[in-house]
Amino acid sequence: MLRKLWIGLQKKLKFLPPPTYVKAYYEYYVGKKLDLERPIEFNQKIQWLKVYYKRDLLTQLVDKYDVREYVKDKIGEQYLNELIGVYKKPSEINFDALPQQFVIKATHGFHFNILVNDKTKLNKRKAKLLLHKWIRKNQYWRGGLEWAYKNAEPKIIVEKYLEELGKEDINDYKFFCFNGEPKFLNIDTDRGSTLKRAYYDIDWNKLPVRRAHIQQLEDDLPKPPNFEKMIEVARTLAFDFPFVRVDLYNLDGKIIFGEMTFYPGDGRLDFFPDEYNTIFGNYIKLPEPIL
Repeated sequence: MLRKLWIGLQKKLKFLPPPTYVKAYYEYYVGKKLDLERPIEFNQKIQWLKVYYKRDLLTQLVDKYDVREYVKDKIGEQYLNELIGVYKKPSEINFDALPQQFVIKATHGFHFNILVNDKTKLNKRKAKLLLHKWIRKNQYWRGGLEWAYKNAEPKIIVEKYLEELGKEDINDYKFFCFNGEPKFLNIDTDRGSTLKRAYYDIDWNKLPVRRAHIQQLEDDLPKPPNFEKMIEVARTLAFDFPFVRVDLYNLDGKIIFGEMTFYPGDGRLDFFPDEYNTIFGNYIKLPEPIL
């Protein structure tokens, strides 16, 4: 009990040296001690990457606007969702000029999204207040010192609202890539209502894996006809990184880029059964530190 209180206090002290801080942060949420000299499990290695893998390129790639140039260069702009506008301040957005459906995103963090499927029902004042709140946040300090976000410039983008014929929600395919090679993926469904998730290997075999607080999808999902192309896209974007998760959509056969994530769940959401934390951790070959 005293140990929990002590690490809980350390978790609030963001000014601590990053190695000291992430040890307390990880133990507080996961309940395991973190050895940064010999990390073994997936989330332990994600914590190592936060502290010791500081490539400048990562800041561009976690930015939901700046990453578009990288995607365009690597695989072509045909994989990008339609960009309606980019803004530095919420006051610059003219809601009257926007289409009836759209998505608003703050570019410098995650869970900064407003999905608008009917503009007539949007509370514009509330939306702008929320955007003002988001634009003042820094994901590095907000979470567990996720380095790539530390110097990300806050911006707001508006993109096309994505939907698939005959479906209420679209599936989100998240490829876990290790040294440029996709090894497995999770598929999120029903994101607009109750999030459900399933894990598959690259041969489309369902894995008996789940994460806490996320409902497991019991039904089998059909493999997209152009799944091999999705793997190719993820592999190209993930090239030259020890780990990155590449998120894609597949709408009636059209592949659309979502985002790139270097620290899924902030490195504090374990997999179950527990053995998969080591299985997935073994896929990450840590590079020489870049400080």
